[in-house]
Amino acid sequence: MNLLDILLPTCIQAPLTSTEKKGAIDELVDLLAAAGRVSDGKLLKEAVWTREQIRTTGIGNGLAIPHGKCAGMSSLAMAIGKPATPMDFEAIDGQPVRLVVLLASPPDRTSDHIQALARISRLITMDEFREKIYSASTSEEIYALLKSQEEPA
Repeated sequence: MNLLDILLPTCIQAPLTSTEKKGAIDELVDLLAAAGRVSDGKLLKEAVWTREQIRTTGIGNGLAIPHGKCAGMSSLAMAIGKPATPMDFEAIDGQPVRLVVLLASPPDRTSDHIQALARISRLITMDEFREKIYSASTSEEIYALLKSQEEPA
């Protein structure tokens, strides 16, 4: 799974305007909608927020990966937001979140969805990469860091 196949540079927001979890999710879905990656932003917001209510997607190490499946999407899509200041996401380790990676997929792409979640998680377990991406201050820096980690498609 190459994350650059599902991430457009225009779908990265640094810093996020929102200072809370629901607002961050909405902001990232709006990026996907503006980029034409999702046809029904409202439906995706509902899917991601419903999933978030079941169990937090703040997985620890300063990362949250809110995600949802939504009809009307033809392929996986990803948006990334960096909060202006670390944000409470009710993460499992109790720590604030420093990066929010939203993943959206069609209902029938479960395997790809899981592969993308795993790839994002693996990247964040790399201490040096994690610190670099958390220190990045622009969308361009975040994209360049991801590009440096991903093999060309």
